[in-house]
Amino acid sequence: MTITCSYSQKIQMTFLALGINYQTAPVAIRERLAFPADILPHALQDLLLLSEIGEAAILSTCNRTEFYCTTQSDNQNLLIDWIAKSKKLAVRDLTPYLYCHTDNATIRHIFRVACGLDSMILGEPQILGQMKTAYQTACDAGTIGKLLGKLFQHTFTAAKKVRTDTAIGSSPVSVAFAAVQLAQQIFDKLSEQTALLIGAGETIELTARHLSQQGIGRIIIANRTFEKAHTLAAQFNGYAITLAEIPNHLAEADIVIASTGSQLPILGKGSVESALKKRKRKPMFMVDLAVPRDIEGEVEQLADVYLYTVDDLQYTIEQNMNSRRQAAKQAEEIIDTQVDYFVAWLRAQGAQSLIKDYRSQAEVFRDDALQKALLSLNNGVSAEVALQRLAHTLTNKLIHTPSTQLRVAAENERHDLLAAASELFQLNPS
Repeated sequence: MTITCSYSQKIQMTFLALGINYQTAPVAIRERLAFPADILPHALQDLLLLSEIGEAAILSTCNRTEFYCTTQSDNQNLLIDWIAKSKKLAVRDLTPYLYCHTDNATIRHIFRVACGLDSMILGEPQILGQMKTAYQTACDAGTIGKLLGKLFQHTFTAAKKVRTDTAIGSSPVSVAFAAVQLAQQIFDKLSEQTALLIGAGETIELTARHLSQQGIGRIIIANRTFEKAHTLAAQFNGYAITLAEIPNHLAEADIVIASTGSQLPILGKGSVESALKKRKRKPMFMVDLAVPRDIEGEVEQLADVYLYTVDDLQYTIEQNMNSRRQAAKQAEEIIDTQVDYFVAWLRAQGAQSLIKDYRSQAEVFRDDALQKALLSLNNGVSAEVALQRLAHTLTNKLIHTPSTQLRVAAENERHDLLAAASELFQLNPS
């Protein structure tokens, strides 16, 4: 994108986005292109040593690594060579997985990424926080300037507007989130409930996080390996037990959510029935997220148990995905508008130098006229006459050059220039 820096000079400045993501590259490649937080500042500063790179930021997550730059040309090979060298990869082994965007396409891409429209889970909110971290890291490293800084700020504004004006993030699309949302519908106050989570894998960790965020009263983590249960429980001020200890604690649980890799059920009808007796028939909400199931199907027959399986939640998740897809269409429309706004701001930057020069010239005329007026006052001229002379002199100074140029334009039949002047000065045609 060409940005006009003055009425006599232009500098070619291009926005460039280059990267890989979960759609274009397998995890083995994504791992090799990842930039951990401890090396990111140095990598950014090293990237800025490339002569054509003006500003730079790097977004690196488990699902994507993307480079956002301003460059003096749209030559992506310079950046590809730097990445290959930095990661000790052959260029030919890297290029099949890369995608590249320039100028308006870069603006649209970064907006879509921040809004979760380019994520594995449509509309997921974590990516916005990761992008804010990438921006702050680049700021701290000194690799963000006016253009890329403004792009990031506008990106955050666009993402906030999408979150506010659409329902893209309001419906759960993970089984863990759906299970917790269902628990919220059943219990008025999660703060008064105890949750027993069986397993210590990613799904249970996510479930624990959601429960903690919703203010669950108490969390018990049960796992075959006590150390793993303890490590996870410690993150949420929970209590760790082994699977063998479940019968001793099951009666404490108002909510039971299970997700292990066991080939046999962890909870049987008998143990649940015993727990219900200790609870004096106080109901239990149970969700079995495992395949094969962790909770015997016969448990559903118990009168005071509300048992849901992953299949029961799947319908809710699909309905919510449809809701997010509809919201995504609205989000794309918002992004179209936000891209237009940012491009308009960018184009306006081309006039900044011209405006500055014009104001400086006017200030010189003002100061000169003011000095003459002050001198007249010191020489005894009345204030009224001095002000009249100041106004006359300043007006003549300001309109002399434009008037001369308009006459020349008329003599040369430059009707385009005359029309532009009429619009510029907001003159009513006589």
